[in-house]
Amino acid sequence: MADEREQVAVTFERRDYALTPSPGEVILPAHGRMIHHDPACLHLTDSHELGRFPDADRLLWRRLIDSAPSDDTAGRVEFARSIGLSNGSGRPLVSPCSCVLRPISSTQAAALRPWPLDEALAAFDRDRFTATLRGMEAAAEDVRRDFPWEDWPTLPLERYALGQGDSAETKPYCYLMEFGTNALGSIAGGSSMKHLIYARGQDGSWWHDPRYADEEEAWEAVRDGIIAAVTAAREGRIADIDSIDAIRSGPALVSKTLRVYAPEGSLPVYGTDQVRHFLQRLTGQPASGLERFALRARLKEVVDADERFAGWPYDLVVEFLYWWADPNRTRQIVKIAPGHDGKLWEECREGGYIAVGWDGVPDLRSYADKDEFLAAFTAAYTDEYNGYKSKISAKANEVWKLLSLRPGDLVVANKGTSEILAVGRVTGDGYVWRDDRASYRHTVEAEWDETHAGRLAEPERSWATVTVKDVPAQLWARIRRTGQTPVDGADSPAEAENTVAAQPLDAELLPIVDALGRRGQAVLFGPPGTGKTYTALRFAARWLGELSDGLPGVDPYAEPGTPAFGRTLDALTAAGRLTMVTFHPNYGYEDFVEGFRPVKGGSGGLVLDRTDGVFKRVCAAAAADPGHPYLVVVDELNRGNLPRIFGELITLLEKDKRGYSVLLPLSQERFSVPHNVYLIGTMNTADRSIRMLDAAIRRRFAFLELLPDSSPLQGCHVEQLHLADLLDSLNQRIRTHLDREKQIGQAFFLPNGAPVDSAATLASIIRGEILPLLQEYAYDDYSLLAAFLGEALVDPETHTLRDLSDEGLTTALYTELQLKGGAAE
Repeated sequence: MADEREQVAVTFERRDYALTPSPGEVILPAHGRMIHHDPACLHLTDSHELGRFPDADRLLWRRLIDSAPSDDTAGRVEFARSIGLSNGSGRPLVSPCSCVLRPISSTQAAALRPWPLDEALAAFDRDRFTATLRGMEAAAEDVRRDFPWEDWPTLPLERYALGQGDSAETKPYCYLMEFGTNALGSIAGGSSMKHLIYARGQDGSWWHDPRYADEEEAWEAVRDGIIAAVTAAREGRIADIDSIDAIRSGPALVSKTLRVYAPEGSLPVYGTDQVRHFLQRLTGQPASGLERFALRARLKEVVDADERFAGWPYDLVVEFLYWWADPNRTRQIVKIAPGHDGKLWEECREGGYIAVGWDGVPDLRSYADKDEFLAAFTAAYTDEYNGYKSKISAKANEVWKLLSLRPGDLVVANKGTSEILAVGRVTGDGYVWRDDRASYRHTVEAEWDETHAGRLAEPERSWATVTVKDVPAQLWARIRRTGQTPVDGADSPAEAENTVAAQPLDAELLPIVDALGRRGQAVLFGPPGTGKTYTALRFAARWLGELSDGLPGVDPYAEPGTPAFGRTLDALTAAGRLTMVTFHPNYGYEDFVEGFRPVKGGSGGLVLDRTDGVFKRVCAAAAADPGHPYLVVVDELNRGNLPRIFGELITLLEKDKRGYSVLLPLSQERFSVPHNVYLIGTMNTADRSIRMLDAAIRRRFAFLELLPDSSPLQGCHVEQLHLADLLDSLNQRIRTHLDREKQIGQAFFLPNGAPVDSAATLASIIRGEILPLLQEYAYDDYSLLAAFLGEALVDPETHTLRDLSDEGLTTALYTELQLKGGAAE
């Protein structure tokens, strides 16, 4: 057992937590709904008479969270009632408090000892996975029946490869591996190149390693390579697979093939990074220096040598590893409308799925990759969308999104812009093409929960014309608060937020987490108005907020632009966790690190005194508080003289130099950058390209580009003008005549975070913000301005802007940029 005072790292629902072990009993609140391990917890404010519940093996916390997903309060209520776990008022407890499980960053998790294997094995309920194991073996047997091993030496290419007609109908081997055997684990996603050879549906040509003269030669090599790999695994020579050149590019496919034909030869873990992760967790040592299948051989060796896994089938071992130390960190939440005005809802609810249209493109799994699907979608729907490329692309992305949904992801079924019908958890195979339906054949399997059915307090305007759309964290928090009477697991809908699992990060924030984890600092760069500062602050509120240990005034899920969001930033700043500065030409080393500044002397005059700069003060605070991340946001990074500002920090910022010290020339003090200090800079590429940055700076930062994104404007209109079409068409023209770095960002049309909704406001934005920017780009070339906006707004002969009313300007934009689209003369 872990020492009672030592926190350990735990993963649950794709997030990292610090576990404070139980002292042998669980503390029960008088009125709250969470179990506690610390009697001094600040959340225990309701009574001094606290109950106790025995926890001899100190694993009740895990049994509670395993009893049902974090958003299935009713399931947890049922478990709590079954063991008599209740508060002083007799109501079931449904979640651990942060004094039990505290959300932490991946960097913090890496610094903690993992949850001990012995404790995890003691808490692991093998019976829960009996049906899963049976399903895995049944799926493998189905493949062996359709593709007997003895047939492989003469297996024809058409029985193997994707892209030949309707793969969902013919079910070639690669189709089964990627889409038809989810019970064995998924290798879906990415391009079909992982299958080593496939047919391009657009023109019937074949993709394969260019070392081969044609598809037949390539197929012979691939087939022989697969046979050699299975043979090696059966003979206990897994590492030898690394030397088979013909299959080197398909480790996931080969690994899954081994599960089917050599189940005793390796563990069914298909991602190399996942294998490396599990090895590190099992051995406590980094798994480096080994090739892909040598890593798999090492994992098998470690498991076989551990007596605690004696007698376990490899399938069960892998189920345990994902339960104990899941390396995945993402979960998708999307909203999907079941037909116009919810007309399909009843049949979707009864059938256990959600259905959408666009039947002009068949089963998504029949396409080799997204490019092939986009070509087919464009051919099928060009007329319907009047040849408008951005609209076609946006709608194609909506449909293709269905294929990415995996078991455990969430689907919000909506009706119109305000009504929530239910929330579904994706199950089974996820995406399913239902040929038995007369229409709306693209479906996603889901178990529906109507707990949150109800109306949003504020409508989501973009839902009016978008069928499939990501749900950001702030909106998900609002959705969870909908509904009428909460189930018995919560005192109010808002209390449902107080579950152990934090909400998944929005897709656009995940790369920032990855960049900071890899490099320690990142730059968000892009054209004006793409939300660089907005994204940095939204990330700060969310990331630091979740890891703030309940700082007063902090709401990680507050919506930008609201008072709660401002209070969150203020609270994080007051606590020192967030620091924001803006670089400018006069900003220097003395401002950022240290320097001499005038201060009042003893006689009332001014004297020069050495003063610590912003970054040095942050580092001092972070060094004294290693349990929390400290973030510095530098706005307008490229406006400063970076080599001068950073000085010797350039070396210390490197991830592998964190903790090392240098002697500061001014103070003669030793200085280091702690591991828990992170930096995000923003950079406007219309002012200066990243190519012009100092090379030493470029090497030490991760660079994340933010391009214009019309998705927040989808479904939003000013009179007849669709704002998403306006932005896409204008930027298409700017790219044609100038370059991608001078495009217009969506933030121009989102004043105070909400889409502009009146002709007067839109006209004001065009006249006061966008036109001056375009004039600067065009160097007052009014012919170029007319090419951007049309001659209804710009008179190229008189070099003037036409005097239009607000409504007239909106109509002119509609005619020029929506009806004519991105075409520019």
